[in-house]
Amino acid sequence: MTYKQKLLIGLLVFGVLGLTVIMVFAPRVKAFDISDARAAPNFTHHKPNAWINSTPLTLTDLRGQVVLLDFWTFDCWNCYRSFPWLKSVEERFANQAFTVIGVHTPEFEHERVRANIVKKVKEFELAHPVMIDNDFSYWRAMNNRYWPTFYLIDKQGRVRAAYIGETHKADRRAKAIENRIIDLLKEESS
Repeated sequence: MTYKQKLLIGLLVFGVLGLTVIMVFAPRVKAFDISDARAAPNFTHHKPNAWINSTPLTLTDLRGQVVLLDFWTFDCWNCYRSFPWLKSVEERFANQAFTVIGVHTPEFEHERVRANIVKKVKEFELAHPVMIDNDFSYWRAMNNRYWPTFYLIDKQGRVRAAYIGETHKADRRAKAIENRIIDLLKEESS
């Protein structure tokens, strides 16, 4: 057996083992409350062309509101399959101190092109503000690792919970997020 053949077999075995570990442990990484709430990092993009459906926002602009951050990228089917639920949440809490902010962080090169992102925002009928995070600066500031991930920020600007993975209306994760939003809406602004 040649060195290249041994290397290919080793890579194949390593890949299968890695996939097995992911399949065993990934389903357990779904949600967590953040008991030691920390201030959410400021948005890292401030130029108008880095935002869709909004002028550039700051977390100071959003004080007094519960914010649901949605980290997504347009070729991620887990992300866009969560949009019907996300839109239902926006409708449900439309008349309350609540807002959704999308953070589009690309996985592939063509997902970095603003025109492509704008086209997908229209196609998916997303009306909430979307920050384009092509340099992963906000992704890193939030210590994010997965698409999609939903973070809840309270009225004081603190990160209070994170939920990882595709979410559908009335599933367990959706109910947990919506209940947490209700709890955060009941809290006083300072």
